[in-house]
Amino acid sequence: MQSYTIGQAARLLGVSPDTARRWADAGRVATHRDESGRRVIDGKSLAAFSVEIAQSDDDGDASYTSARNAFPGIVTAIKLGDIAAQVTIQAGPHRLVSLLTREAVEELGLEVGMQATARVKSTSVHIDRT
Repeated sequence: MQSYTIGQAARLLGVSPDTARRWADAGRVATHRDESGRRVIDGKSLAAFSVEIAQSDDDGDASYTSARNAFPGIVTAIKLGDIAAQVTIQAGPHRLVSLLTREAVEELGLEVGMQATARVKSTSVHIDRT
């Protein structure tokens, strides 16, 4: 399972590293030490936390963007069917859902808690593993 440093988690959540550190210190998201002694957050924990804070975010000043944008974030859910799949990415306050083939999800090796980028062009969302 992928783990994220406080700085990486902050970038994925769209907040400063100080904010992410305060959340960790307050116990809002669990951390542990990696082999280098750095505090890291388990990918699945970060995915769940990103959904939690996005749902509780009442920021009416969220920016809107045009097409052809990249949204780096974290995979929060994957629903696999026989042929199709649904992948949900939380990119800061933005929740993006993409419908793609099951084969594409398997080839990309996508898993909940993994960092990925949703690229938006017109009505399509393309997923790049990052």
